[in-house]
Amino acid sequence: MYPEIVSIGPFTVHSYGLMLGISFIVASWMLSKEFERRGVDSALATEVTLLAIVFGVLGSKLFHLFANPAEFRNDPVGALFSPGGLTFHGGLLLAMLANYIRLRQKKIPFLFVADSVAPALALAYGIGRIGCHLAGDGDYGLPTDLPWGTNYENGIVKPSLMFLGSEVAKAYPGGLVPDNTPLHPTPIYEFLMMVVLTGILYKLRTKDWPVGRLFSIYLIGAGLERFLIEFIRLNPRLFLGLSEAQLVALGLFFAGVWGVYYYTFQNPDKPRFVVPEALKPKKEEEAPKKKKKN
Repeated sequence: MYPEIVSIGPFTVHSYGLMLGISFIVASWMLSKEFERRGVDSALATEVTLLAIVFGVLGSKLFHLFANPAEFRNDPVGALFSPGGLTFHGGLLLAMLANYIRLRQKKIPFLFVADSVAPALALAYGIGRIGCHLAGDGDYGLPTDLPWGTNYENGIVKPSLMFLGSEVAKAYPGGLVPDNTPLHPTPIYEFLMMVVLTGILYKLRTKDWPVGRLFSIYLIGAGLERFLIEFIRLNPRLFLGLSEAQLVALGLFFAGVWGVYYYTFQNPDKPRFVVPEALKPKKEEEAPKKKKKN
């Protein structure tokens, strides 16, 4: 694991922060290209991305602290400003809310933008998971004998601490899981699944569908991916043997199922988005014609 890529004096480039930055850059570029294809001024992509960055990170941190109040009580400043402790679903929900409010102010249908950003959102999440893998921040899975089991002993969250007091640890001498124990590299699993989902969404993005249907498919894929991956991760089980992340994932999944059903059977002829003049790309002024020489 490589929590730190390089250090120059007091400045350190952390692998998670680097991959998070790359994910936003890639998402912004993909959204810009999709807006261009749909006839929308690509400048809107920058505004959407900036809101997603600010409220996505804020929501991820707040959601994590809400789920782990003891961490905040023990070290409020450290918990707020540490690079770790980010929960994707919290960031997704708050970023969606912030963009919904802003787009409503500009009279732009939220679901049109959601459809446009769906492939980019899936890929950005996958890239972010590469950062989790390199940082070894505790998003890894349970011990495994599979040949690709990964050693996370150099990560920022050691397995001996991660599994301390769990049923998993009871199977090891002294109730401690050795830090060099091979574990499921669940961030890599998630990255691969998100690459597949990105490919599906990218292929479907040109379909003449009502707004909201493509984003509904994203919700189904993202919810199903997270629901399944949680079975090989260590997280507290809250209800019916399911973790908090699984309960949220189920909510996303069923919201997506309802959306696909609604836009396929209940309202398949919903009017498509018509680009208003204010959102059309600005045409470059024609260069003045050269005067003909006599």
